[in-house]
Amino acid sequence: MLKGIPKCISPSLLKVLDEMGHGDRIVIGDANFPAASSAKNSILIRADGLKATELLDAILTLMPLDDVEHPVLIMDKQECHKDLETPVWDEFKAIVAKHDERGSDACGMIERFSFYEEARKAYAVIATTEEAFYSCLILQKGCL
Repeated sequence: MLKGIPKCISPSLLKVLDEMGHGDRIVIGDANFPAASSAKNSILIRADGLKATELLDAILTLMPLDDVEHPVLIMDKQECHKDLETPVWDEFKAIVAKHDERGSDACGMIERFSFYEEARKAYAVIATTEEAFYSCLILQKGCL
């Protein structure tokens, strides 16, 4: 046991967060995200039973965000789903604002297939069981 480590952060995730360097990226994928195939050249971490929002808050408790314009990239909706409500995005932005002085401005949107392409370049991919649609995001690590 360690002090100050959120309970949803597994030992393997803690190790990955520690190993990541400035500019490295980590993906939080929802239950529909192709995590295993996206992580073919990186590290796959299972986070069964956890929501993306819970993990985002826990990770940002430990990891600083990069100073690039949008160190948090949220997968955008496809045109065919333009009317689909995505309240999880507001939750993501509120969590980021709690941990980063830029507030929700630290968040950017990225087209679905561009997201997949960027995810394949990430240091690690977390597979959650989040069921909210379009609840995938990429975090870029900053410096302490």
